[in-house]
Amino acid sequence: MPNRICQHCGHPFKILDSQIGENIPCPNCGKSILQPRAARGSQEKIKLSVTPPPVNIYTATQLAGIAQAIIDNVQRVIVGKPEQVTLAVATLFAEGHLLLEDVPGVAKTMLSRAIAQSAGCTFKRIQCTPDLEPEHVIGDFTTDATTGKKDFRFGPIFSQMVLVDEINRASPRTQAALLEAMGEGSVSMDRVSYRLEKPFMVMATQNPIDQEGTFRLPEAQMDRFLIRLSLGYPDEVQEREMCVRIQQQHPIESLRPVTTGDEIIKCQRGVREIPVSGQVTDYLVALTRATRSHPALRLGASPRGSLGLFRAAQSLAAIRGDSAVTIEHIKTFAVPVLAHRLLVKREALKDFPDTAAVIQDVVNSVRT
Repeated sequence: MPNRICQHCGHPFKILDSQIGENIPCPNCGKSILQPRAARGSQEKIKLSVTPPPVNIYTATQLAGIAQAIIDNVQRVIVGKPEQVTLAVATLFAEGHLLLEDVPGVAKTMLSRAIAQSAGCTFKRIQCTPDLEPEHVIGDFTTDATTGKKDFRFGPIFSQMVLVDEINRASPRTQAALLEAMGEGSVSMDRVSYRLEKPFMVMATQNPIDQEGTFRLPEAQMDRFLIRLSLGYPDEVQEREMCVRIQQQHPIESLRPVTTGDEIIKCQRGVREIPVSGQVTDYLVALTRATRSHPALRLGASPRGSLGLFRAAQSLAAIRGDSAVTIEHIKTFAVPVLAHRLLVKREALKDFPDTAAVIQDVVNSVRT
């Protein structure tokens, strides 16, 4: 059944195949979906509809139980990476986006698929190439050859979980098409904005080794990702366990959901209720501000980095079943949340080979 979104009120609904091209009233506002939108006066304000938060908000104990169920389920596929799996689930609960940066073949794509299947959310994959156009990502208008009417064909971005594989192989124009979806949770096309279904999460991968034919992500795009993770190679025991598990069938093929998208939304709302004391907030702000004056950096963390670290720490506290955020939660997330937002000066690379080393230096210097 094709999806439609009313251009008058923005309400999504489905129609039968036989109703394509017919003048059907919207079940929400009653207006025809083919009727032109009423003209808006120059002084008239645009009315925005806000989706109310879910009535039931999960407690820290409930959040921890759901998170652990997802983590355990994902670890049926991902062997020997409990910390990375936990941080990935924390990104989902914090309503953020995840950047997986590592060499090929270390299960970046499998981690994304396993999280989506465990959460019971819809999943689409976008394989980036230099000739990938923005219309291939967000969708485009097509004209019916029989009726001559235009119809919007939704792209793969209209999914709850979207894997953007090898994002740095897409052109800057196509990379920019993701900005509105990641920042606003909506897509604009032909003066019409389409809201994306929640929960919404972009999981992007890139290979830091092979840079031929790639387009480096600009700082504005990197800043949209809440967390950057690297999985790394497994040890000998873990690699042997991987071989044993896929002998009959790959575990991802039999992975079943342990929760639903609606429950994930309640978890995300519950994360916002985890209290953060003034002392912890002061430490968080001091940490991010210290990166802006560090002598080894030519670009420090943005205010978006502070907000991301705040929400990520709440998410980690909820996953661990803690009643409040502590400074240790901030320190745990400092490198994954802030490191990809920084730029090291060339002359400082001898003492600080990467941004993670700078973050560790800042953590050690800021008083608790």
